[in-house]
Amino acid sequence: MWTKSATMWAKSLAAALLGLPLTVAVIGLVALLWPGDITRTTLPWLLLAFPVWIAVMSLAFLARNGRRAWLWMGGATLLCFGLIQLAKALGWAAEMPS
Repeated sequence: MWTKSATMWAKSLAAALLGLPLTVAVIGLVALLWPGDITRTTLPWLLLAFPVWIAVMSLAFLARNGRRAWLWMGGATLLCFGLIQLAKALGWAAEMPS
């Protein structure tokens, strides 16, 4: 059984190490799938990256223990990056103009 201190450290490491990749994946997925000209919609999504990052890192502390924080954040990160690749493969992602 983990002590309360070890659980907090595990949650903190999950938030610090997986928070940014999950944020990049979420913002990237939304920016790719958002309708309209990608050159006009990308900047607003990038400006929202910091608040989303703080929210994602905060959500890690809602997990019951460190293992669950690592599992849900890691799983969500893999899922979002997988959905980005799927959207690109299916041609749903907006193309960047030359």
